[in-house]
Amino acid sequence: MKTDTGKKIIEYVRQKQEARADELIREFNLSRVAIHKQLKKLVERGSLRKTGRPPKVFYQLAAAIIPGVSVSLSPKQTEIIDANYLIITPSGEKMTGVPGFVYWCVKTNQPLEKTARDYVSALVKYQRYRRYGLISGMSKLKETFGRVYLDKLYYLDFYSLERFGKTKLGQLLLYAKQSQDKKLIGELVDGIKKQIKTVIADNKISSVGFIPPTVKRQVQLMKELQKKLRLNLRPLALTKIKTSVIVPQKTLTKLPDRIENARQTIIVDERGKHNNILLIDDAVGSGATLNETAAQIRAKKMIKGKIIGLAITGSFKGFEVISEV
Repeated sequence: MKTDTGKKIIEYVRQKQEARADELIREFNLSRVAIHKQLKKLVERGSLRKTGRPPKVFYQLAAAIIPGVSVSLSPKQTEIIDANYLIITPSGEKMTGVPGFVYWCVKTNQPLEKTARDYVSALVKYQRYRRYGLISGMSKLKETFGRVYLDKLYYLDFYSLERFGKTKLGQLLLYAKQSQDKKLIGELVDGIKKQIKTVIADNKISSVGFIPPTVKRQVQLMKELQKKLRLNLRPLALTKIKTSVIVPQKTLTKLPDRIENARQTIIVDERGKHNNILLIDDAVGSGATLNETAAQIRAKKMIKGKIIGLAITGSFKGFEVISEV
């Protein structure tokens, strides 16, 4: 294969707006294997993006090489953005790294180089809140509630960053829940499995409870998370009471309402004794759900050790309400 085939493919896609593999095979008179190998390289480099699902798969220009968009980032900026940035477009396309970041800058009319510097600086700022890869939410929890029933509260990442919107984990969490896509849920779980197991080992966890969902979905994120983690721990039975009118926490903007909702609708459905318990939730908004669940455990005198709360994502500003997840 000629070394300039990749450039020819890009130019062809640029002219046609999009192309399918069969079309490129005919255009360049190459084998299916050769074309797919070349397309895979172009997608991995961020030159093209792949959209759709078999049998209707299309290749389009990635945002990073849209005509008129010049990309001039340092190797360090490129490395950091590639590792941390993800955006889900309005059409449902997942764009990672520099191509996704360029897409967002173009869409929001922001200068690329300056915005890249600001983004890297923001990540450094938020990184200060991490210790051993985790963010502690205890100080924020104590500022919010008169009494805290958790011994520790961690979240794996912030849900969103000032100015830059949802983090990579925040994007995956939101769309994994909303789309009920098992493949996306699997990607989310694969990305957090190691951190969760580290929390379990470091805190000598013996029992685990997954906060049950309120909204009925065919594919439940927390059920999938529980299955895919395959934790060899004693389960803690938590039940969500079905009321005549379902009121998700995300619809409540006032803290007292969130506390009442958690207190009245989540039941710790057992009375056995447990050593160290880990309570896992998808997103910490007010922190009411985890705190009230821990309060029930203590009221029933079930705990002999500590109660640790863990959320996939949490809010940065004083546990402000996360209304999307």
